[in-house]
Order: sequence, then structure tokens, then C-alpha cells
Amino acid sequence: MTATGELTIGELAARSGVAPSALRFYEQRGLISAARMESGHRRYTRPTIRRVAFIVFAQRVGLTLAEIGEELERLPTDRVPTSDDWAQLTGTWEARIDERIDELQRLRDSLTGCIGCGCLSLERCALVNPDDRLGRVGPGPRLWVGQAGSIGGPRPR
Repeated sequence: MTATGELTIGELAARSGVAPSALRFYEQRGLISAARMESGHRRYTRPTIRRVAFIVFAQRVGLTLAEIGEELERLPTDRVPTSDDWAQLTGTWEARIDERIDELQRLRDSLTGCIGCGCLSLERCALVNPDDRLGRVGPGPRLWVGQAGSIGGPRPR
């Protein structure tokens, strides 16, 4: 740590557990900021550690970097965010986390069924997707996006 209490990129990386390349990327995206020394070296304030922790947590919840940027814009810029500031920011995530839990439980519950049946054909599976009915519903992993044909949901005809 420098005499002014600022952190170098290496110190921030070590303290946050995030690679310097990711920190530079976050800075490019406007999620964190650094002062530049005459030498061109970056210097981060100590509150940046919390911002990086927030970014990592928000990514694990499933927020995109654009969404994370929008959330971070709601934090005060004239002072260090308080616990209440952080709680207000993350308070709306409960539904999103619950959706993620449901998705992971569906994945866990279907692993042995899909992989265990032995056919290995997602296009023509006679058990889950006969005649590729899910292909008519739309592209992508229909069984995971909570649309028609999802596990436990209505099957397409």
C-alpha cells in the first residue's frame, strides 16, 4: 500500500482475488476507477476493494456487466458506501437468486434422467423430446429457460 493508502493494481488483485487483467477490464467498462500516476501506474482507493467484491458477487448471481454498472451507479460518489447502501443495492436480488436455485435444482434432478437414458440424442430423444417437438418451440435450451416443454411444465404438441 502506498503512503497515501492507495493500492497498486497488484495489491488490489491480491486483496480481492481478481486478476489484474480483469481489474483493467472492469476499469475499461467504468465499473471501477483508478488515479493515474505520472508513470502511468494505476492507484486505487481502498473502497475499490468493496466494489470489486460486489462485482464478483453480482456476476455469480447472474447479473451482466451492464446490469452491474447500473447498480453501481446507484451508490453514492461523495462518500464511502455504508452497509445500508449495499443492502439497498442487493435487496432486490432475492427473486433472481431464487430463480437461479430453481434452475440448478432442475439441472440436478434431471442429470441422471437425461444422461442415464443412454440415447444421447437431444434432437430425437424418444423420452424427453420425441420428434424434436422442442425445436418447434424455439431455439436454445428449452428445458432450462422455463418455457413450454420445461421439466415439470407443459409439453409442446
